[in-house]
This record gives sequence, structure tokens and C-alpha cells, in this order.
Amino acid sequence: MILDKIFPPDPRVENEAIELINNGHEVFLFCLTYTNQKKEEEVNQITIKRYKSNKLEYKLSALAYTIPLYSILMEKKINHFLKETRIEAIHIHDMVIAEAVFKANKKLGLPIVLDLHENRPEIMKFYPHLKRFPSNVLISPKKWKEKEESFIKKANRVIVVTKDAKEEIVERTKIDSNTISVVPNTVRSSFYEKSLVEVSENKKKDNFVLLYIGDTGERRGLKTVVRSLPKLAKAIKNIKLVIVGKVTNELKLEVDKLKITNYVNFQGWQNESTFVKYIQESDVCLSPLHRNIHHDTTYANKLFQYMSLGKPLIVSNATAQKKLVEEYNTGLVHKEKDVEDFENKVLELYNNPLLREQLGKNGRGFVQNEFTWDKTSKELINLYAGL
Repeated sequence: MILDKIFPPDPRVENEAIELINNGHEVFLFCLTYTNQKKEEEVNQITIKRYKSNKLEYKLSALAYTIPLYSILMEKKINHFLKETRIEAIHIHDMVIAEAVFKANKKLGLPIVLDLHENRPEIMKFYPHLKRFPSNVLISPKKWKEKEESFIKKANRVIVVTKDAKEEIVERTKIDSNTISVVPNTVRSSFYEKSLVEVSENKKKDNFVLLYIGDTGERRGLKTVVRSLPKLAKAIKNIKLVIVGKVTNELKLEVDKLKITNYVNFQGWQNESTFVKYIQESDVCLSPLHRNIHHDTTYANKLFQYMSLGKPLIVSNATAQKKLVEEYNTGLVHKEKDVEDFENKVLELYNNPLLREQLGKNGRGFVQNEFTWDKTSKELINLYAGL
């Protein structure tokens, strides 16, 4: 496995590696380090080999498909890794480091699996720094898209996270759909089997808690939620929005401007081990994503974390999550960016505790019976069995 980041943490990489090991494979992981981490160690039977990197290389990664310097630097490290480990197949995590891997593999000719965690070229369009000079001149999402398509066609097999992503790639590149496997970001059963350690202030005060876990950039849709609070607070006196994740200054300013600081609890970034507590202490869990090609074809892992603990959802009408929620009747769907529609969905759930309970029960049953990692990872195992 080739990862252009530090490890740990990376739940998807770890889950896939462990599953392959449990099925008789030996997994070596190439990753980077910017500190004095151990050069080599074993974590959960994954043999980790770390290669020293620096801030310059990190910055050059953004220019990977503008100038070839990043790929040249990474190719040398990957060459060393491939020769030392004498592996039989290469699994690339995401496309940033893909060109370097394909170049390093030219002489060896090993089978390559390209694991696309997200639609990077589409999501890049929403990076704030790409809207400013000089990034808007130096970095071209169009060029990244062309590169992604070339990697998809070169790879022996491709992995994506949803059926929608698979359909989008087949439509765009015209490759054989049989070469694409769907391996969603689902939760391990150990996640929801953890017990609640303590009850926080959120529940001690008997608040009606709306929970959001994750990044809070513009495209995540948190402004829709925040802008609903002045009106919702009049109908739900004890409402509280709890946000677990690094918060943007823009969102904080919006909360201050609307004078709703009493109704918003910014928890900041937290370790994943705390998520169970936050979810159990909530009443409704949120995913108000803006619609774009990336969000329409991927699931946020938080959806499965929410559902596994029996919480009802309110999600935007981004295609993949809308289909999921409607098919399994696990929550309500609001129109993206529509504050009034979001308000209505919150009020519908607030005024109907039985509906909340039923939707939560549906979600828990779906995840625990059909959509845990041990079930959804079978396509990964089948891929390697037939490679």
C-alpha cells in the first residue's frame, strides 16, 4: 500500500490492510513522516515503512500535476520501498502520489489497484486557496481530472466508495465496469459496541441536541444549520447545535453575527474515540452537504457512525446520501442550502419523538445487519482473490 500521508491515523487504510491480513495477505505500507517517528514498525500486523518528507515536498504535492518535481522525489522513495519489500501487488491510496507509483512500477510491471477515496479533481474546485492567486493559476482541477482519468485507465483495478462513484467513472471514462470495485467507508462493529462512559453537559441540561461531526468548510453546509437557529430557538427553547471538528473562522463569525452563541457548542477537533459519547448524547445527527459531483457520489463515514448508534438523520439532497436515507428510511432529507426547509425538518423530528425513535431504529438495523465493515469489505477480498 502506498499512502502520501503520515500513518496512523487513517481509518480506511487501516481497515483495508487489516481485512487483507485477516484473509492471508501480508501488507507493507509506504507512508511519509515529518517528525522522528520510527522508520519501521508493525501496527496491527501492518508492516509500516516511513520515508522522511518535509514542508517543501508537502507544498509541492499540490503542484504534482503542474510540475513533475513532487512525483520525481516520491518515485525515488517508492523505488526503494518496492525493491526492499519485493511485493506482488501495489495498492495506491488516492491519486496525489499515483504518477510517482506508475513511474516506479514501469520496470517491475506489478498489478496496480487504484483506491480513490474521493473525487479529488471535483473537490479541489471548492478549496478556498484555489480561488486565490497564485494557486488559481498554478493548480488546474481540469488537469487533475485528466490525470485521474489516465490513472483509472492504466490501473488493473479501481476501488471507489459508492455505486454512484462507480457509475460516474464508467460514464466518464467508458472503462469496463467489472474493473471497478465498491468498498464503502463503513464502521467496524467495535465502534458501536463501545459503551457510554459519562454524560456531558449537553444532556445533563436536557437540551435538544443537533450534532455535526467533521470538517466545517463552506461546502459542508454548516451555514444552513447555523442560519436556521434564530428561528428554531423560538420554537425549541432548549435547542443546542454541537459541532465536533475544527471550526472555520467564517463559521464562528456567522454565529457571532446572528447572536446565537448560546445555542452553539464548538467542541473543536476530537479523537474518534469520543464520537460514541457525542452521538449517544444527541437527538438528531446532521450531514447538510452542498451538492457537487463529489458529494453526490460519496458517503460521509459519519452517516454510518450516526446510524449505528440508533440516531435519526437530517441530510441534504446530495444524491448518494439522499438515496441511502430514503431507501432505508433512516432520516429526513432537506434541499441543500435551503434554511427554511432545514428548519421544517428539524421541527418535524422535534415534534414527533416516535418518528425519531423509528428512524433511529431503522438506521441501527441497517448498519448492524447489512452495512458493517466485515460485510462491505468482501468486495475488497474478492478483488485481490481475482487479481
